[in-house]
Amino acid sequence: MRNDGASGERRPRRAAVSLAAVHLAAAGVIAGIAPATAAEVAPIVDGTVRQVVLVVTPSWEATTGRLAWCDRGVDGGWRRVADPVAITVGRAGCGWGIGLHPAAIPGPGKSEGDGRSPAGVFAIGTAFGAAPSLDTGLPYRPLDADDWCIDVARSPLYNRIVSSRDVGNAAVTGSMEPMRRDLPPTADGQYAVGFAIGHNPRGLAGMGSCIFAHIVAGPGVPTSGCTGLADDDLRRLLRWLRGEARPLFVLLPESELGRLTGWGLPMADDLITEPASR
Repeated sequence: MRNDGASGERRPRRAAVSLAAVHLAAAGVIAGIAPATAAEVAPIVDGTVRQVVLVVTPSWEATTGRLAWCDRGVDGGWRRVADPVAITVGRAGCGWGIGLHPAAIPGPGKSEGDGRSPAGVFAIGTAFGAAPSLDTGLPYRPLDADDWCIDVARSPLYNRIVSSRDVGNAAVTGSMEPMRRDLPPTADGQYAVGFAIGHNPRGLAGMGSCIFAHIVAGPGVPTSGCTGLADDDLRRLLRWLRGEARPLFVLLPESELGRLTGWGLPMADDLITEPASR
C-alpha cells in the first residue's frame, strides 16, 4: 500500500508504574543511553489521560514490536490490562513524527513515502471500518467506496479522510489511499477496521499522511508507515478504547522510551514483558 501508514533498564517492582518511580528513574544514568535534554523530560502526559496504547520496537530500523494497552490505576500509575500483542510497523522502521511531543529530538525523522512509521506521542482519532457500526468507545466513521485519505502533498486536503461526494472526484485524483480496501482493485481488507493516529495534524506538506492502526497483511509483514495488528487484537483494542479517556498512541524504540522518562509515559519493562495484573 502507498500510505505512509505500515525499555528502560531499571525494572519497576510492579506493572503499575507510579509517576514518582518514573521521575526517580529519570534521575539515574541508564547505561548506553544519552541523557535527555530539558525539552525531552518536560511532562507530556498529564493526569487527564486515562488510556495509552504503547508500541515498543527494538530499534529505529526494526519492523516488528509489541503493543500494550495501559490505563491508570487508583494510585495514578500505569497498569497493563491485557497481555501484549505482536505488531508490525513501517518497512523502513520508524522515525520521529509530528505529534504532542517536542520537535527536533535527535534521531531519524518521518516524511511522505519514506516507509517509516511515525514515532512519538499522538492523539488517537476516529475509528473507521467497512461495517455500519463498530463496538468501540471511539467516535466511528463507517466507510464507503467514495472515501479517500489524501496523500498528495500539494493538495489542500492533504492528510485528511474525505468523501469524493463532498469534495468532488477531481479533489481525490492522484491519491493512492482508498479507504475501502476490501473492494477492488485493492481488496486486501486491511482497513476493515482501524483508527486514525494523530500524526501531522496540521497537514504540513510532505511530512507524512494517512497514519492508521489497521489489520496487518500477514504475520510479520511490515506496513508502509502505519501500525499493523491481527484482526482479533485490533477489534479487542477498539472495544477497550474510550474517547472520554483522552487516549494516546505512543510508538518508540526501546532506547528512546528508556531515556524519555520525564514525559509521564508507561515504561516498557513490566508492561511489555510480564503478565498483566488481573
